[in-house]
Amino acid sequence: MTSREIQCEFRACADVDDAVNLSRFFKTDSGDYGEGDIFLGIRVPVIRKFTKRYAAELSLRSVRALLKSRYHEERLLALLIMVRQFKGAESSKQESLYDLYLSHTAYVNNWDLVDLSAEHIVGVWLYTRKRDLLYQLAESENLWEKRIAILATFYFIRKNDFNDTIAIAEKLRNDKHDLIHKAVGWMLREVGNRDRSVEEKFLKKYLSEMPRTMLRYAIERFPEPLRLAYLNGTTLD
Repeated sequence: MTSREIQCEFRACADVDDAVNLSRFFKTDSGDYGEGDIFLGIRVPVIRKFTKRYAAELSLRSVRALLKSRYHEERLLALLIMVRQFKGAESSKQESLYDLYLSHTAYVNNWDLVDLSAEHIVGVWLYTRKRDLLYQLAESENLWEKRIAILATFYFIRKNDFNDTIAIAEKLRNDKHDLIHKAVGWMLREVGNRDRSVEEKFLKKYLSEMPRTMLRYAIERFPEPLRLAYLNGTTLD
């Protein structure tokens, strides 16, 4: 199958009403974070079915074509195919997918696209390698590259490796965008789910300057007395 053949079959699943709802949900109006994004109106379960059906046979060239689509769902399809192809592939194939991802971050341009791919491609590839790239992404002017930087560390967190998550959270703690506050808070929460002392060390150090949304996400699963203490700007020590 070529990318065009898949697109023809894929677009037959489009729904106008869903496209309107998805455009609203992903904030595509002027000035919003998803400004200009265009939706076909295809739900994620359908996209996953296409992923399973075509991932094995789709060439890197065709994946790239899908990734560069103007339609959000086709970019998501490309990324899910990349994740599926990456898993268990030989190192050379993984490197090609990793390079494709990093050279096309302009198309990984909404939070769902980042969240469903960064950990599984960037995080996995860098786990046993130098991670300097994550710090470069964290300093980017591009919202989505910054989100890739922190979300990629989710794979490290699952391995009980927290250093880069904490270091990147420190870099991003004063970011102005709510989507970065949410992402950093989420990753801090995941660290705390595995080692609360590591998370609390960060919280106690930066409590007075953390954005409120970041803090709320980070302490969401704390015991209620501890959560309220942090919300009130104190700790239970």
